[in-house]
Amino acid sequence: MDKHIYNVDINWNQDRKGVMCSPELNTEANNCLDVATPPEFPQGIPGIWSPEHLFTASVSSCLMTTFLAIAENSKLEFVNFNCHSKGKMEKVDGKFLMTQIILEPTVTIYDKKDREKAERVLQKSEKACLISNSIKSEVIMNPTIKIVETEAV
Repeated sequence: MDKHIYNVDINWNQDRKGVMCSPELNTEANNCLDVATPPEFPQGIPGIWSPEHLFTASVSSCLMTTFLAIAENSKLEFVNFNCHSKGKMEKVDGKFLMTQIILEPTVTIYDKKDREKAERVLQKSEKACLISNSIKSEVIMNPTIKIVETEAV
């Protein structure tokens, strides 16, 4: 695969808030996001996506898209994928850092015979995620496999 460039434009509009868009996405469909300083910081604004949320979402969504590709290539039949994620920000050596991303993916499969395969696909996905491989934050994955018939963990 050749190198790719992803373009993002940020425009400040007021206080600690701006709008983020990409010329590669359909801006007519209002695919822009409001972004702001999170409320934990002075003059932060609650209820709006922050860089910290977007950072965490980037890791989580990369896990999902990598999982989808590997599951397809592995012919894993699954019913659902979802992932709860937490980004931990803390001060280290006088600087704020996103030190840890905790991913809690849940994959629901049709048949218990596919449990090990689903676990392998998730492990491969974690190792292959290009965003996780591009950051220095610790990434921890705590997966859950559910089965349709029993909803077992």
